[in-house]
Amino acid sequence: MSQFFQIHPENPQPRLIKQAVEIVNKGGVIVYPTDSGYALGCRLEEKNAMERICRIRQFADDHNFTLICRDLSELSSYAQVDNSAFRLIKNNTPGNYTFILKATKEVPRRLMNDKRKTIGLRVPSNPIALALLEQVNEPIMSTSLILPGNDFTESDPEEIFDKLGTQVDLVIDGGSLGQQPTTVVDLTSDSPQVVREGAGSIKPFL
Repeated sequence: MSQFFQIHPENPQPRLIKQAVEIVNKGGVIVYPTDSGYALGCRLEEKNAMERICRIRQFADDHNFTLICRDLSELSSYAQVDNSAFRLIKNNTPGNYTFILKATKEVPRRLMNDKRKTIGLRVPSNPIALALLEQVNEPIMSTSLILPGNDFTESDPEEIFDKLGTQVDLVIDGGSLGQQPTTVVDLTSDSPQVVREGAGSIKPFL
């Protein structure tokens, strides 16, 4: 059975953040709040944890995994970003966007889109997510918590615990959140392509 932490959405308790990070560092799968609903997350190098997330989400082979970063300084380590793409990303982060970019060799191969060698990257504004990233000290492999058959992200942490309590190691209760996932924007070609319209406005990319 997983643990359940109630963490203040604006002033996260350092003791609970530390305990959550210890679970991540030991290879755990966590459910945590972002600025666009709840997400599943684990360490980049934890293959078993990633496979557990894939089973929960029932992913297709062409899914783009996302690295959730604490700031833009981590982007160039994990993605190939030209000047125009960087400006678009900088102007729209932190926020409700996931950007699809060509991955660098720093990204574990199993996280890339197999055919296109791409990866999703985003910088959240949620204080709990940022506190976790600060302590983990590297991006977290992440995906929106959209259960099979649904089009929306899970928003109620107690319901999430009831549904996934035996499949994850920790559910963080950061309050009730919206149900729209991020807006996904592909920046791998000459002009931005909106792949999924979600919580972020698509106007900057039209």
